[in-house]
Amino acid sequence: MKYLSLIWAIAKRESKILYVNRIYGFSMIVFPLLAMIFFTSLMDEGLPEDMPVGVVDLDNSSTSRALIRRLDAFQSSRVVAHYPSVAEARHAIQKNEIYAFLYIPKGTADKLLSSRRPQISYYYNMGSVMSGSLLMKDLKTISNLGSAAVGQATMRAKGYTAEQIQTFLQPIRVDLHQVANPWTNYNTYLSTVFVPGIMMLFMFLISAYSLGMELKFGRGKEWLALADNNIVVAILGKYLLQAVVFLTLIFFYEFYIYHVMHFPRLGSALNIILLSVLEVFASIGFGIFAFGLMPSLRMSMSICSLWAVLSFSLAGSAFPVMGMDAPIQALTWLFPLRHYYMLYQITVFNGFPLIDAWFHLVALVAFTLLPWFVLPKIKNAMLTYVYIP
Repeated sequence: MKYLSLIWAIAKRESKILYVNRIYGFSMIVFPLLAMIFFTSLMDEGLPEDMPVGVVDLDNSSTSRALIRRLDAFQSSRVVAHYPSVAEARHAIQKNEIYAFLYIPKGTADKLLSSRRPQISYYYNMGSVMSGSLLMKDLKTISNLGSAAVGQATMRAKGYTAEQIQTFLQPIRVDLHQVANPWTNYNTYLSTVFVPGIMMLFMFLISAYSLGMELKFGRGKEWLALADNNIVVAILGKYLLQAVVFLTLIFFYEFYIYHVMHFPRLGSALNIILLSVLEVFASIGFGIFAFGLMPSLRMSMSICSLWAVLSFSLAGSAFPVMGMDAPIQALTWLFPLRHYYMLYQITVFNGFPLIDAWFHLVALVAFTLLPWFVLPKIKNAMLTYVYIP
């Protein structure tokens, strides 16, 4: 009972500090909410649509115009300009006016009808991987449609049945099943790792910042005195209110994406709650641990910033971890966001049992317990260290 009253007294002290210092309000509430709205609204349509495409049509026949109309009808592509030469179309790509262009040389229709295998070309900018890949798919489809249309007309004139024509043009029919995300919705799998990653960044920084400010303004001894010189009680009281605020924010985020934006999920609500709690506790634990390693406001926040930024690359959402070099694969285990992402993918997104992700669950619990290894050093820093800017 004594320790609970001490924790409550420290929590009231922290509430006053959080109210006076506006950095806490912006970093714990305003900026995470802005990031949440920004990322989820940025990719609200799921896939990029109507990306600008150019055409160099030197044939100017009914066949080439039909191909262009079909290209313009695709969801991802929109024909915005016609160019008289390849050089001008390439210059437009270099100026970032278009992402790709289709080149139809003169005599394409005549060669198609006489089965002389004309060549049409398409060029796309892979400086942006997403737009380049999507437009390449559309342009390749258009090329295949052109040859298929002529082949279909020729075989129909020769008396082939519809089934024979279909078998010849498409001997193997692909039965595609995109598990869990059949819409290929980028918002579904990118926002669910970017937004928690940004929230982790703020939790890292605020955790280290809170301890660094005690050291900077010489309030460490006062803080420990309120906890009866018990560093565990002092830590619990200091981060109680922060944990409540971050948990509220995370739960709001989960409600927003699953009940307002209707993101798909196969996992239970219990798994979502468990993952949210582990995310908050592991992030706060890492921030405290970073300060314990280097009891300096500047150095500890630098470590937290570096770790959070690297997390986005090493989480495995943008580039699969299995495709990285072996040393980098081993390094990914040191980042809380990687374990959060794997737990989300396994238990929430795909709905597999929690036991299938037990190692990542244990890893997040380990990050939560990391401060135990540096508590004596934090206490010593508060009692003896002198702040150096």
